[in-house]
Amino acid sequence: MNEKSPPAVSADAARKAAVLADALPYMKRHAGKTIVVKYGGHAMGGAAAGDSFARDVVLLKQVGINPIVVHGGGPQIGQMLSRLRIESRFVDGLRVTDRETMEVVEMVLAGPTNKQLVAAINEAGGRAVGLSGKDGDLIRARKLERNGADLGFVGEPERIDTTVLEVLARAGFIPVIAPVGVGPKGESYNINADTVAGAVAAAARAERLLLLTDVAGVLDRGKRLLTELTVAEVRALIADGTISGGMIPKVETCIAAAEGGVEGAVIIDGRVPNAILLELFTEGAGTLIRRGA
Repeated sequence: MNEKSPPAVSADAARKAAVLADALPYMKRHAGKTIVVKYGGHAMGGAAAGDSFARDVVLLKQVGINPIVVHGGGPQIGQMLSRLRIESRFVDGLRVTDRETMEVVEMVLAGPTNKQLVAAINEAGGRAVGLSGKDGDLIRARKLERNGADLGFVGEPERIDTTVLEVLARAGFIPVIAPVGVGPKGESYNINADTVAGAVAAAARAERLLLLTDVAGVLDRGKRLLTELTVAEVRALIADGTISGGMIPKVETCIAAAEGGVEGAVIIDGRVPNAILLELFTEGAGTLIRRGA
């Protein structure tokens, strides 16, 4: 009697199996850990980029990692303010936020921007829940002071209460956080999303903070990617001018997270397909910043 030949394996299936085999050690390393992902700005891209991001986040949950998403929304806020003919003014890159502007900021961040991302994750097979810092008293904020300038309702995190995040994680949900904090009198504060992500990562004792942006990471003077740095090395690169401009607040967020107990913070190009998976399940794709010795 002739024995049946085993079914042929397609080249695509073989490639996927090989990729999975290579990724398994990394998956085991991160299993059960919390990963905070900041998603916003230019990294958010269009619908296709949002769908790809959502699938990556869902995969993290499926392999036993607890993702927490913090999103921005500066371009969306700017578009809505323009439609309403409300002028925007900036000081050191921060949007001056009077009461009228704050109403728009909260409406956009906690409304369509948050809910579109929640819907994308749910459509990809996940179970996402949208939050702002007001929900569960998640983000207590104080007014941000910057070189004597009055920025209005621009704040910074004063205290992060992770109770609601822990409850959602145990129930299998993926928290999606809009960076709006609440002040001592119940007032809303507009907070930089990178800053919120760093504060949440430290409070949640996350293993990793991933800042998805529109650059490959920290570059040296020859424009080559620096794949791993200590906090001390980052400060030296700021001092000698290698790190400058808009990269400074990002690395400062990474420093604060690392010094707050996060094992590592990564600046990564969120426009690259599957950037999160490349960073976590391969040798890395951005600049990893650790506290160091």
